[in-house]
Amino acid sequence: MTTWLYDGTFDGFLSCVFDMYWQRKMNILIRKEQEHVRGVFEDAMFMPTIIANADRVWAGLSKKVSPVQLSQFFACYLSELPAEEDNMVGYLRYVLGNQDGVSPDPANFYIMHAEQLAHKVQKERHRMESLVSFQLTKDNIYYAIISPNYNVLPLMVRHFKEHYADQFWLIYDQRRRFGIYYNLQQVETIRLQFNENYDARYHNLGNIWAPEDELYQQVWKAFYKEDVVKSTNNQRLQLKHMPRRYWKYLGAEN
Repeated sequence: MTTWLYDGTFDGFLSCVFDMYWQRKMNILIRKEQEHVRGVFEDAMFMPTIIANADRVWAGLSKKVSPVQLSQFFACYLSELPAEEDNMVGYLRYVLGNQDGVSPDPANFYIMHAEQLAHKVQKERHRMESLVSFQLTKDNIYYAIISPNYNVLPLMVRHFKEHYADQFWLIYDQRRRFGIYYNLQQVETIRLQFNENYDARYHNLGNIWAPEDELYQQVWKAFYKEDVVKSTNNQRLQLKHMPRRYWKYLGAEN
């Protein structure tokens, strides 16, 4: 079976789908170039991203499904699950194969899969939005670092732009090594270059954080330490409502 490799972008994936229909080659695997390990006898080739072709696929899909289902499909891409492209191709083939005016069957495997996976992605987004803990730098930028299971940072832009419209802020995804920066006018996607010995959180370095932020962190940790009543501390209940992997985002736990 032939494998087509793309640059990892959503447009790159849609561009490959366009080529599948254009060349009438449906027995194709689509994979991200940076993650794919080529087999010795594998027939693999890189497919360039053509934005115009990607736009045509997206426009065709937009005519077939609702805006909610469009967002669910995009969430499947953001999940970054291994070989999720196979389910996305199956979704597109099913939807685009329907006659005009015929709504997709909600019981179809690909429709159900997209809905369920999108629910998980959105749940991760809500958790990240509620757990982001900003720290004020000496440059007067509120900085936070996250490492979510899914690539939810693009979905968080609207929330923070609306709630922190009067502040400079930067949220950085440590796992995917990119961030979103708001300069009071627009949100930009950025990539930071770190020293190999860089400690991502840098909680105790006075040359990074503003003095008032360091004081706030110390006061909050002291309050948390003194306020916790050990006899009523139910860690099992804490883990049920807040899995341990999220604890690193809580200032009191650091």
